[in-house]
Amino acid sequence: MQGPVETERHIHLIGICGTAMASLAGMLQLKGHRVTGSDVAAYPPMSDFLRGLGIAIAEPFSAKNLEPAPDLVIVGNALSRGNPEVEYILDQRIPFTSLARMIHDEFVAGHESLVVAGTHGKTTTTSMLAWIYEVASRRDAQLAPSFLIGGIAENFGSSFQLRPGRPFIIEGDEYDTAFFDKGPKFMHYFPDALILTHVEFDHADIYRDLDAVKTAFKRLVNLVPGRGRIVAFDGAANVTECVAKAFCTVERYGFYADSYWRLADLTQRNGQSKWRVFRDGSEWGEFTLPTAGEHNALNATAAAALAGGQGVALDAIQEALRTFASVKRRLEVKAVIDGITIIDDFGHHPTAIRETLRALRSSHPGARLWAVLEPRSNTLRRNVFERELVEALGLADEIVLAGVFKQESIPEAERLHPETVVQSLKEAGHSAELHANADAIVEAIAPRLREGDVVAVLSNGGFDGIYEKLPASLAARSAGAIR
Repeated sequence: MQGPVETERHIHLIGICGTAMASLAGMLQLKGHRVTGSDVAAYPPMSDFLRGLGIAIAEPFSAKNLEPAPDLVIVGNALSRGNPEVEYILDQRIPFTSLARMIHDEFVAGHESLVVAGTHGKTTTTSMLAWIYEVASRRDAQLAPSFLIGGIAENFGSSFQLRPGRPFIIEGDEYDTAFFDKGPKFMHYFPDALILTHVEFDHADIYRDLDAVKTAFKRLVNLVPGRGRIVAFDGAANVTECVAKAFCTVERYGFYADSYWRLADLTQRNGQSKWRVFRDGSEWGEFTLPTAGEHNALNATAAAALAGGQGVALDAIQEALRTFASVKRRLEVKAVIDGITIIDDFGHHPTAIRETLRALRSSHPGARLWAVLEPRSNTLRRNVFERELVEALGLADEIVLAGVFKQESIPEAERLHPETVVQSLKEAGHSAELHANADAIVEAIAPRLREGDVVAVLSNGGFDGIYEKLPASLAARSAGAIR
């Protein structure tokens, strides 16, 4: 593998449309490199993001995308042996490295590394933390943050930023690094301070069980130096186990009476959350967040706790949370047509789906709530969480499933069968249906949607363009009614 790059080199990213890969491409371009990339299928928001930067996306993968040979290739973690570009760089001995190694060597090293990790909530929490530091930097330029987030933070309109201040804020992903480095990406980031949100079984394609997941997080905890801090969720035994042998200060956040950072008096009204936080038993501050959901209040408290403990002023933290504008694909309102609200959310795990639907129940009381799910993540495509998925989807009034994305690539014994999920939902008294793809779903549900409905479209991918197709169908229906 190749070490740190010099300036003005040609760097090619294989799998460039992954959220982190696209962000890295933008960061490398800012440093003066000529950046190219390739992917099998580009879809928004990262495809639009890259084109906005003027970075071309070659489709599909091909050895021709590497002619003339770049100076360095960054191999995305979704790529494996057999990919034509991977085979070409090995045959031609073109220097290559991983995303995580490049991020550390070129951007994190020499900064104060603030890492947000956990099975759920890390993208939103990282975005909150970055915005807190950005607001605080208006008084102290040393706090101006560089960051890399696994989503587009609405306050910045970007998933990355390079600034001259001390902190580098980064989302610590537990997924593996590359085909030649099977350790988690977050092992490359060496946190000075760490947020740990949740630890659950996920990524069933690379972790054999929950114990394997916990081992990965324990190794991350073991990287935090004795002078560092860990802010960890105080509501899960798995998190408690993972931080039990930390060599640094561990501060827990949650609703328990003895939580070091304790949330109290949480209220949610009109899509807004308000609560108080006690620090080590004494009232610390009152917070407002323009987003509903208990999980979002917890995420915000974690970000506030880390920043506050690192010396960021309380009033800057309060202002930042009050003006936080969320993250694309996290409860993102895509359209409101004839009183029908269509929401995009990154549904990748039953727990995340459950919290999304709970938040929508809170922010849209009395609405008929639809859950439209594409089982697309490597976890949801498997049957390991079938029972939990049924329970999570049962929070909606109307449930619609699509066929499993690339179901044939999952071993038969491990496959999720959506027809089984639908049958279980029906047996439990829920209204549920299965359709093959986005077009069939739009055709089936668009005529039945009515004013006041909230439609949560859940997928961690493009879902065959449903985010555009469903609003277009409703708009056409509305136009026809007007005529």
